[in-house]
Order: sequence, then structure tokens, then C-alpha cells
Amino acid sequence: MLNRFRRPAVRRARRMARIARWDKPVQGPFGRLAAWINMLLVDHGVFRLVYLNKHQVTDRLWRTAQPAPHQIEALKRKGVRTIVNLRGGREHGSWQLQKETCERLGINLVEFVIRSRGAPDRKTLLKAKDFFENMEYPAVMHCKSGADRAGFMAALYLILHEGRSVDEAQRQLHMRYGHFRFSKTGILDAFFDAYRRDGEAKGMPFLTWLETVYDAKTLEREFRPGFWSNFLVDRIMRRE
Repeated sequence: MLNRFRRPAVRRARRMARIARWDKPVQGPFGRLAAWINMLLVDHGVFRLVYLNKHQVTDRLWRTAQPAPHQIEALKRKGVRTIVNLRGGREHGSWQLQKETCERLGINLVEFVIRSRGAPDRKTLLKAKDFFENMEYPAVMHCKSGADRAGFMAALYLILHEGRSVDEAQRQLHMRYGHFRFSKTGILDAFFDAYRRDGEAKGMPFLTWLETVYDAKTLEREFRPGFWSNFLVDRIMRRE
């Protein structure tokens, strides 16, 4: 029984230790080497060197996976002024290298942390409209793989900032981007499905539904991921 309560504390302590290590400036050539090794091997960045999962949402917004320094430089050459980190945590060398590169290139690096395996938080979502309105464009939003949180935020951007329909926006959550709706990350699809059922079907605007009807606890209670899809995403692909 004691181990049952100790495990979350141990996980938190390890997480805080990782943050303490990586949420600081790069320390010399050996520190830079350590950050690259961590990004490539621990944070699975070696796969992102081959495929960044970069897609254009509108003429001034892109979505990607976690970019490496040379990929950030390529984005800068395309005119990108803001990079939005959706991951949070600052637990890997990826963050350390990204922060350094953005500072060197004069790119705004901002955070808007969302979850991919839990019901979206209402208070966080209500901040998204102002966040999009005040962001300096062109911009890039990224999570770890560019599949789930990047897709969800791209959908929100299209709804809240561009005035697009939920049907059109939800196409940002698609298997072609690496998103699997029957895994735990499918709760992001279920969020939009809930709006169609409880809001759109009753003629209610999206923001009104979000402010007055949406219930994250109910969504989490009702959502059931598929076993094999979840095994693929969490155990094989090692998504966040």
C-alpha cells in the first residue's frame, strides 16, 4: 500500500529533476552535446530529423513536431516570427536547444500547454481566442510528434480565429498527421463530437457551449479508448 502512494511522488521528483537539468542555458560544448543526445535518443528526436510532420494550416500558421535547431533556422527563413510550444514541462534537451536557437534568431518562443490524453480544460480553452488574436504571425505550433496537440490547437485556431466550421476544423485531427482517434488521444475528437451533439445540434455557438455546457469530467467518464490503438500510440510510438 505504501508503494502505491510513493510512486506518484517518485515520478514527480524525477520530473522536477529533469526540469532542473534542462530548463537552463546550454553550458559549453559538452552541455550542448548532452542536450543533442537527450533530444535525439531520450526525446525520440532522431525520427523527427527524418520527418518533422510539418503542415500548413493557413497562409500564416503551420503545425509541426518538436523542431531541432536547424529546422527552426529553416522556419525562420520562411518568415516565422513565433513558435508556440504546446508541450510544457521543459524536461528535455529539445527545450534547451529550442530556447537557445529562438533567442539567437529573434523568434518569439511562447508556451500554451494543453493535454492530449485528458479532456481539454475549459479555462485553458477560453484563453485560446485571445492567445490567437495577440500572437505575432507567421507562427508555428508544435507538440512532440505534431499529431495530437498540434492538430487540436490547429482546429481551435480555425474555429476561434478563422470562423471555420467544426467539421472543417476537425480534419486537423486525422490519421494522415499520425493521429489515432481510438487511442487515448481520441478524447480530443470526442470533445468536438460532444459539441456537435450538445451544442451545434441545438443551434448553440461553439464559445457559448464551451462557456456554459461543456463538462470535462463527463467527457472523461464517457470516453473509452480502444485497447490496440492505445497500445500502438502509448507503448510502440511512445507519444506524450
